[in-house]
Amino acid sequence: MSSNSTKSSAPNPEVVNVAVLGAGSWGTAIALLLRGKGCGVRLWEFRPEAAERLRRERENREFLPGIPLAPEILIDHDAGRCLADTEIVILAIPSQFVRQALTKIKDLIPPQALIINAAKGIEERTLMRPSQVVRELIANALPHRYAALSGPSHAEEVSRGIPTSVVAASENIETAKRVQELFATPGFRVYASEDLVGVELGGALKNIIAIATGICDGLGFGDNTKGALLTRGLAEITRLGVKLGGQPRTFAGLSGMGDLITTCTSRHSRNRYVGEQIGRGKRLNEVLAGMTMIAEGVRTCRSARELARREGVPMPITEAVHSILFEDKNPKQAVTELMTRDLKVED
Repeated sequence: MSSNSTKSSAPNPEVVNVAVLGAGSWGTAIALLLRGKGCGVRLWEFRPEAAERLRRERENREFLPGIPLAPEILIDHDAGRCLADTEIVILAIPSQFVRQALTKIKDLIPPQALIINAAKGIEERTLMRPSQVVRELIANALPHRYAALSGPSHAEEVSRGIPTSVVAASENIETAKRVQELFATPGFRVYASEDLVGVELGGALKNIIAIATGICDGLGFGDNTKGALLTRGLAEITRLGVKLGGQPRTFAGLSGMGDLITTCTSRHSRNRYVGEQIGRGKRLNEVLAGMTMIAEGVRTCRSARELARREGVPMPITEAVHSILFEDKNPKQAVTELMTRDLKVED
């Protein structure tokens, strides 16, 4: 499939202007996809020098190299210009920075604009999901003005038109369907869901299991280990997700099992990469210092562990990853402790 395949569907006459906030790999891929559908797209890069470089080079060499940016995509560091008269606002900002960004620009967002979050994580200090952060800062954003887009969707593949399926979730099913229609192309299939809690948690928590998988890859373990990690990882994701209000079936879907498989096995996965480097003997700060992009699972691990302890939900893999990342536990020792826990009946 060619890189122009996202242009194969007809323009959506209902969408005039879309503001994509965040010019990382995923924000850039979303901008390309929606421009391919005929939307008027404005891409916000908050660093003036980076915005100028994107305009000049028409390629995001920092985050998504090798993919040309359509000349019709307007790139600006001025949030006011990007947000003026927009009907759709897409948050493609790392979850830990959503609050900081929205605090600065929330008054610039048109009052009826639909807000779509495309980041995956749990805020570290407050333990809030992205929708809870948005609700706190923009009181009338939920349910009809907010949706989350999640699922197995590496930007490197979406930008090249590789067939991808995701889920759009909102407390209002009509809002979810609106997002579904906005994004759907022959190469990008979108399902709708009312389980906003489950979709947000599935997308956030799978990154922790991806780090665990990477650690095992770095240690030289094999397919048996990976199969066990994905299965038991999904079990603990589901336990916490259901306790917090998600639907069990959601975690068997695209934003749960689908995203888990992709993130734990892909060469594109930043979280799996972090784990692999740690499994090979590097320290966390050393690994993160050498990365351009953010591995959301590192900080989400802290949040998830605290949430699990608060809710009384056992998450042994998350506990093990936390001990390796933040307590300097030897990875092999952590695996041994996981394997020698009390024997249980499979849930």
